[in-house]
Formats: sequence, structure tokens, C-alpha cells
Amino acid sequence: MTLRSALFLPASNPRAIAKARTLASDAVILDLEDAVAPDLKVAARAAAVAAVREGGFGERSLVVRANGLETDWAADDLAALAEVRPAAVLLPKVDDVATLAAARAALGPGIPLWAMIETCRGILSLGAIAGVATELGLAALVAGPNDLAKEMRLPAPPAPEALLPLRIQIVVAARSAGLIALDGVCNALDAPDRLAAECAEGRRLGFDGKTLIHPNQIAAANAGFGPSEAEIKWAHRVVAAFADPSQAEAGAIRLDGQMVERLHLAEAERILALAQP
Repeated sequence: MTLRSALFLPASNPRAIAKARTLASDAVILDLEDAVAPDLKVAARAAAVAAVREGGFGERSLVVRANGLETDWAADDLAALAEVRPAAVLLPKVDDVATLAAARAALGPGIPLWAMIETCRGILSLGAIAGVATELGLAALVAGPNDLAKEMRLPAPPAPEALLPLRIQIVVAARSAGLIALDGVCNALDAPDRLAAECAEGRRLGFDGKTLIHPNQIAAANAGFGPSEAEIKWAHRVVAAFADPSQAEAGAIRLDGQMVERLHLAEAERILALAQP
């Protein structure tokens, strides 16, 4: 699954939902939580349910972020989503395995869960959370740097180095369980250089993609988390080299003065899959 860009949209905004069907993001996340005022929660839930039923999002993954399990809206959110079955349900502030288990019990089987890691307890529970991924149908970990920085009492804006090791922990936990890892949002809406830098850094850290808060951020995320021309050329060369019948049994070969192993072949194949239009 390609998930370079995952755009948050308030489910209470019908124009935004309609526009999302034409955008180039790999995923659309209809938000019932932070982006929706308390007096609009019920209407937003109804709009999200209608959007899932209506469809029309093409190859975009349609995900719904429910309200936290501690809120008065969560039970009704999960009951409604269990009926319409979006591509995934994103859970905010996943602190522990119990949060995932409760959501799974409410949703029933089959609907993938995405977990936002945005609390200190969530960071400390990453190993346990990843350990139950298969059992509870967890498919993705999503970094939530804004809430995490607030809970850590970091000065605003938070120093990047304060969150860097925590973001790496999210990637490591995701990879340990074969999960998608999505980096947190960029709050700056009119700073293309900052956004590009964040995407480049996120890719260097191993994230698959980035969550976004505005459509004008999609192109940067798709470019930043997609393979470069140099990577694509390298991948083609590696695949071609191992496809040579004389290398059929080789575990490692020499290519352009470097040792290339079967693990590099797997990475080359992944890059070429990402490069497919």
C-alpha cells in the first residue's frame, strides 16, 4: 500500500469532503475529533458515515478518525463506523493495548485500526502495542507531535531534536510488526521550504508518508516520500543484475563497485512498486 500523503479533513465540512474525491492524496482522513467542535460532533459523524457509504474516493484510502474512547461520542462513533466499514479507523491518543482492544471489541473484526501515538504513555507502550498488531488488526502507527509536545511541556515551537528520538521509536515499532508509519503534520501552511524539509527528514527517518492538514501540502508529501529518479535507476539496475541467469543462485553480487545483496533486491523491488503511477 502506498501512503505518502494522508490528508486530515473535518467531517463537518461537506465542501471539503466533496473536494477530497478529486485530490491527489493517497489517503483521506475524515476527522471527528480535534477538527470538529463539540456541538457539531453528531452532524460530523453522520456526514462521515454518508461519505463512506457514497464512496467515490477512487484509489484513495478513506479513513475516519473517531473521538477518543474516554469521550461521550466514542461509543456512537465506533458503532456507526462498524456498520459502514471505512478503509480504517484512526484512534487518537492510543496509550496502551487496552485502548486498541476496546476499540476492536466495539468495531468487531475486519476493519483495520490506525493508532495515533501522541502521548508519553503511548511512547512507553510502543513495544506492547506493536506486539498485538496482528491479533487486534492494527495496520498503522501515526505520529502526533503536537499533543506529544504539549504533554512533554516543550516550549513552543518545540525543538526538533526533542521529538526526533520519539519519532524514530514509532518507526522502529511499526517496522517490528510490519505496519505503516506516518509522520506528524506540518503546522505551517505557507512555508513550502519547511514542509519540503520535514518530508525529506521524515523519509530519512523511515516513515512511509506524512499526515497533512491542507490540500496544498499534498504535492510536497507525494514528492518527498516518493522515490527519486536516481533511486529508480538504481533499483532497475539491481533488479536487472539479479535477473541475469548467471546470478540466479548468488546471494550477493558486485554492482558498480559495491556489494549488493538479496536484501537490496527486496528494497529495489519496493522502490519500483512505489514508482508505479
